[in-house]
Amino acid sequence: MEPIRILHWFDFTCPFCYVGQQRCDILESRGLKVVHLPFQLHPEIPPEGMEAGPRVSDVHVALRNEAAAAGLPLTWPRRLPSTRTALAAAEWVRLNRPDLSCLFTRRLFAARYVLGEDLGEQSVIERHAIESGVDVAELRAALASAAAYTSVAEAEALGARYGVRATPSWLIAGELVSGLLPQSEFERLAEKISARTVRDAAG
Repeated sequence: MEPIRILHWFDFTCPFCYVGQQRCDILESRGLKVVHLPFQLHPEIPPEGMEAGPRVSDVHVALRNEAAAAGLPLTWPRRLPSTRTALAAAEWVRLNRPDLSCLFTRRLFAARYVLGEDLGEQSVIERHAIESGVDVAELRAALASAAAYTSVAEAEALGARYGVRATPSWLIAGELVSGLLPQSEFERLAEKISARTVRDAAG
């Protein structure tokens, strides 16, 4: 039996998405297949990026606590990058080298939130592509031809049809779940779908 697919829209500039990796792990640990799709949250950020400002609000404190609970180190980068190229690269790898997709996406998240690197720089993206085993010449050609960017637009259009307005968002059994809900809620959803699948199979 094919695993049930969960659609997951994310953006590398979104710290909630960084922590959301652990929520995806919960779903996959229950035998569900999570398909990671790009959705640029802040297209207004210029190509050169912009200063981020201090992260001292209650939301930022809560995020740091959520990251710690998920076992994820969290460093606040100094700048907000335009993530269009990083998202295009991740989507191209997902479509053309699905065996490397998860590793590459996680490396890009870590590049931003662990190493503090600028994902607006293509050289950073390419270095992590190489270290993930991606053919960087093919990736570079896809980015130069705009084909990879077209795939991002298609993923965003799909998300818009399902009502995605923010990241992270998951389409779980026809239900759109937006935001970093508690781990317990994802465990509940995963158990609910798994139980339904068992019942349907026994049918």
